[in-house]
Formats: sequence, C-alpha cells, structure tokens
Amino acid sequence: MASKKSATKKPPVAVAKPQKKEKRRNQPLKGKHGGWQLVLIEDVTHLGKQGDVVEVKAGYARNYLLPNSFATIPTPHNLKLLVKYKIRVHQAREAKIADLKALAEQIKQVNVTVEANATEEGHLYGSVGPAEVSKALRGRNLPVSPEMIHMEAPIKEQGLYAVKLNLGYDIESEVKVLVVKPQDAAAAAKR
Repeated sequence: MASKKSATKKPPVAVAKPQKKEKRRNQPLKGKHGGWQLVLIEDVTHLGKQGDVVEVKAGYARNYLLPNSFATIPTPHNLKLLVKYKIRVHQAREAKIADLKALAEQIKQVNVTVEANATEEGHLYGSVGPAEVSKALRGRNLPVSPEMIHMEAPIKEQGLYAVKLNLGYDIESEVKVLVVKPQDAAAAAKR
C-alpha cells in the first residue's frame, strides 16, 4: 500500500507567488543645472507662466512651490490635468476681460462727486486719494478697488479732475471726479 501512495502523488508544481506592487514615488527630474524640474500650475512672478517647465532649487520647490500649489511634478497624468485646467482658466479669464470692458464703458459715462472740507479759497484740509474715489464709485454700484485707481498725486484743491483707472488685463478707463465742500454738495443737490 505504501507504494500506491507514492505512485499517485504528483510532483510538486511551482506556484508563482503574486509579486508585490512596487510603490514608486514621483521623484522630480533633475535639470541640467542640478535643480528640480517642475511644471507651474499658476503664474509665478520672476519664474514663469502657467504651464512652463522650470528648473528650481530643491528647497524652493519643497518649501514654497509645491506646498502652495504653484507647481507640480511633471508626470504624464499631471500634464494632462494641467492642459484641462489651462482651458478652464482661459475661459474664466476671457469672461473676466469681457466684464471689465463693460465696467470700463460704464465708468466712462459716470461723473463722481467727492465731498471734502476746504478753506474759502478752495484748498482742502486733507486730500482726496484713491480710497475716496473708490468709495464714491462703489456708491454708484461700480466695483472698483483703490488699487485700480492711478493718481499722480492726491487731490488737494476743489475742482473737476480726470482720474485714470487700470482695471486689470491692460483695460484702462477714466472717471471725472468733482471735489466740493459738503455745503456746496447740499446746495447742488437742492437744485
């Protein structure tokens, strides 16, 4: 009987064990100067525009660009996502430019009055700057921030002034600003 058991036994078959998947980290490529190569997700001042492949020092990439989502490692997947992202950003930029052009046309048709305390000769006790002009424009439902207003110097006398605005994306406009004393503004409103 012992011989029957050995005769029925099959030789052992080598079973292949499943291979462990090797986890690969996305290591950044080294550039020709020894820095990391990254793809910019956002425009970075003094470095490049969105979509550019740039070479930066490892510390700058590790401590600033990657944590703040200004750049990513150039893998095929990331490059594909970046192309889709650029399309969405371009569409949003075009819509914003159209809105700013419409705003520029509205601003050109508006005259703004700013009240400021002044002497009898018309000299202001203070001055009228971008913040006051911005506040007056927002009072007319025109969303203009003080950073958009470009004045050579603050207004220090009563009168009518043409103030230039840079709304962004090289869209410029001009608004007429009338600076008056508070009692003159009340008298003008009664007429």
